Amino acid sequence: MTEDIDVEDILDRAGFDEETNVLTRRQAEVLALRERGMAQADIADRLGTSRANVSSVEASARQNVEKARETVAFSEALHAPVRIVVEPGTDLYDVPAMVFDRCDEAGVKVSYTAPDLMKLVSDAAGNAITGRNVEQELFLGVTSDGEVRVRRQTRPE
Repeated sequence: MTEDIDVEDILDRAGFDEETNVLTRRQAEVLALRERGMAQADIADRLGTSRANVSSVEASARQNVEKARETVAFSEALHAPVRIVVEPGTDLYDVPAMVFDRCDEAGVKVSYTAPDLMKLVSDAAGNAITGRNVEQELFLGVTSDGEVRVRRQTRPE
């Protein structure tokens, strides 16, 4: 059943172009097959390589996808019409008012309620927030369509 998977057709329908993609063709093939439930050992047989090689290709592909997501999020935050720096020591409960006030000034409608915004910031910030306390500087960008992008300060202290 998994042998019937036409990986070329899948890549074509998804619009894969190796010239403009962060994935190599092999990485795209492996991801396409894994997403359709094929085991690494079966992919290795199909591609004439080892299961260890397929595992390595898949891991590299997933890292590349995550880096691409990170790059898009960075770019969106950088170009956002509303940019807010949340300083360490800020109470998480104060963040929605900061966002709403700055968005009102810029004429941008935010797509979140205050509780949803706190959850989004907290989830995206990870260990940069402890309890309600912002421990590490955060950069919030709000896109023109009201989406909030959260970036952690990454420069050394």
